[in-house]
Amino acid sequence: MTEQTLNPNDVLAKAEALRNNLSSGFRDEIVKSLYSEAETIAKRAVKAAKEKKYDLDQKIDRLVTSPIVGLPIMLVLLGIIIWLTVSGANVFSSAIANVLFGIGDWGRALFESAGFIPWWITGFIWDGVYLGLAWVISVMLPPMAIFFPAFTFLEDLGYLPRVAFNLDWLFKKAGAHGKQSLTMAMGFGCNAAGVVATRVIDSPRERLIAILTNNFVPCNGRFPTLIMLATVFVAATFPPALTSFIAAGTVVGVVLIGVAFTFLMSWILSRTVLKGEASAFTLELPPYRRPNVTRILYTSIIDRTIFVLWRAMQTAAPAGAVIWILANIHMGDTNLARAIADWLNPFGLLLGLDGVILLAYIIAIPANEIVVPTMMMVYMGAGMMIDGPGTSTGIYNLLVNGNGWTMLTAVNLMLFALLHNPCATTIITIYKETKSYKWAAVSVLITLGTAFLVTFLTASFARLMGWA
Repeated sequence: MTEQTLNPNDVLAKAEALRNNLSSGFRDEIVKSLYSEAETIAKRAVKAAKEKKYDLDQKIDRLVTSPIVGLPIMLVLLGIIIWLTVSGANVFSSAIANVLFGIGDWGRALFESAGFIPWWITGFIWDGVYLGLAWVISVMLPPMAIFFPAFTFLEDLGYLPRVAFNLDWLFKKAGAHGKQSLTMAMGFGCNAAGVVATRVIDSPRERLIAILTNNFVPCNGRFPTLIMLATVFVAATFPPALTSFIAAGTVVGVVLIGVAFTFLMSWILSRTVLKGEASAFTLELPPYRRPNVTRILYTSIIDRTIFVLWRAMQTAAPAGAVIWILANIHMGDTNLARAIADWLNPFGLLLGLDGVILLAYIIAIPANEIVVPTMMMVYMGAGMMIDGPGTSTGIYNLLVNGNGWTMLTAVNLMLFALLHNPCATTIITIYKETKSYKWAAVSVLITLGTAFLVTFLTASFARLMGWA
């Protein structure tokens, strides 16, 4: 009788073949059985002095992880955070902008008083680079300073694992990992931070899905555009007391569309280029704990807000310079920015947008925060970044009466702002995380292609129905 040597690879191959014949809930049942047996043993062998705390945790979990009210509670919390961000950011953004733009006026005047400095150097430095940075800081800092602490509070409290628990079954159906819900939530603050957060996912395939779809949730750089459109075109029709609530509700609706596209694209990727079965996600919910204020402030302000703002400033400075150059190089009776916008206009109209919007997004690849000021600058024919018309009525008149915007334009711009390609910071982060130019390019093609397709279909349908 000869001894047969087993090849480890053959054993693994056989195990893989047998695994595919098991039901999808087999591993879940094993884990449930193990935890049930461990709980039984623990109850027999361990006597805890204080049970009430854990009883309270379990009572709360029965509510926040309930299949009936768990998701609505998540939506309410998201709505509260976005409402706080919308309401607070508008006030602080205006105050910061006044200070920074005042410094810009002082610096420009100082340069001009020198006499020997050419106008174009003064304009390039102060009206281009500096005002570009001023816009990014004033628009990006307040919402981050509100959103990140609120997000970190829920994280420190112990609620975010419950979010992953609630969304796990949806991501599993999409062929992705339940932890993708955590990285998606991080993307609301900054998509680059969301991409880095995918490191918590062990499976390379599922981590790549999370990276490629993270941009479908809007970062704080896209909130100014969404808030402006929601305020001017939707909330303005309601009483002033309800404006912030209606605007926040509209933004939440747009966010939910982005979440739906995250699931849809994850499902498509998991069945095509990144085909595979979703990994089982076993999550032990930690007990709730009292949030540590010092840790929350350090994590949200230093690790997240300041870190992300600094990266955005590095990419916004050259973008501000490009805007100034395009606005101050003249071709006959118009400037180069307007000439390029006119050339892009036929394609923009096909998407329910216009050439100025497309130009603004091309220039704003380094930083989404400068989309609105770039549009205002081109529409008003200014050679520098400006505050714009100011009030909602003034913005409405400029866009609708002055430049032919319709409700279709506003709706499609919301969709385009939600779905378009990642900013330069996120693209660079995707490359660093994947070590691949190919996947960085794929991330751009997926999002930009989706944005073009959705806006084209929306515009075509609206025109077919006679709505535009």
